Amino acid sequence: MDTRSEVREFLSTRRARITPDQAGLPAFGGNRRVPGLRREEVSLLAGVSVDYYTRLERGDLSGASDSVLDALARALQLDEAETAHLFDLARAANASPIARTPRKKAAELRPSILRLLDAMTEAPAIVRNSYFDYLAANSLGRALYAPVFAQPQPNSARFAFLDPAAQDFYPEWERNTQELVAAMRGEAGRNPFDRKLTDLVGELSTRSDRFRTLWAAHNVRFHRTGVKRITHPLVGEIELTYEAFELPADPGLHLSTYTAEPGTASADKLRVLASWTATDAESPSPESARDRTEF
Repeated sequence: MDTRSEVREFLSTRRARITPDQAGLPAFGGNRRVPGLRREEVSLLAGVSVDYYTRLERGDLSGASDSVLDALARALQLDEAETAHLFDLARAANASPIARTPRKKAAELRPSILRLLDAMTEAPAIVRNSYFDYLAANSLGRALYAPVFAQPQPNSARFAFLDPAAQDFYPEWERNTQELVAAMRGEAGRNPFDRKLTDLVGELSTRSDRFRTLWAAHNVRFHRTGVKRITHPLVGEIELTYEAFELPADPGLHLSTYTAEPGTASADKLRVLASWTATDAESPSPESARDRTEF
C-alpha cells in the first residue's frame, strides 16, 4: 500500500471529524471552508509549526519523533487503536528496505493449539489469521459459524461482503461490517508491506461497494471483545460475547471464543447447539469432532 497516501488520508479524515468546540477552540467567522479543524488549529493544539504539520498531513511522517506523534494524537483526539495506527504508519514511513519485507507469520497450527480447541467443549472457539481466514475451530465453533465454514476456504471478510447470506446471518450487518473493516485497517497498518493482505483489500474494494466506502473512511478499531448477534439457521437469533486473543508464539494468529450470559435465552440456545453438535459428531459421516482448514 502507498504509505504516504495512507498517512495523508488518515490524518485528514481525523482532522475533519473534530469541531473547534470539541477541541476547545473559538470558532471565528460563520463560514468555514473545511469540515472540522483547520491545519493551523491542529498545529496549534499539537505545538508544532503550520508548515511542519502540513508536511505531516501530506504524508511525510519520516523522522517524526514519538513526542510529536503523541502530541498529534492528543490534538486529533485519537483513541488507543487510532494512536497505535498512527505509530504503525510512522514506522512504515521510516522502514528500511530490509524492514519492508512482510513480517513472518506462523506457517501452521501447532498440535497444542488444536488440542486446546478440542478441550473447549462448552464455548465456540475459532482460530483465524491476519487475512481473516478461519483456519480451525472446535466443533461448536464450526456449528456456530456454519455458513462461513460452508465456503471452500472460510474467510470472514469475504463472507461478510460477498455472500448474500451474510446480511441474514448478521442482524446487525452494517455495524458488523464497520467493525470488521476497522479491524482490517489495523492489520494493514501493522503489516503495510504484506502483499496477500493488500490483495484481499483490493479484491473486496473491487467487488463490494460497501467495503470500498468503509475502507475510505480510514476508521481503526481493536478487535478484542464485544457482543456478536447472529441469526443461526438452527437455533435462531443468539447474542454472544466474544473475546479475541493474540497467540504470541504464533505471529498473525488469533483465538476467538464466544459465551452467552447465564440464564438468558441465548445460553439455552447455545446448549441446544452444543447438544446438536455432539449428536452430529457421533454419526459416522464427520471426519472428526474437530474440523480444521489447512493453510
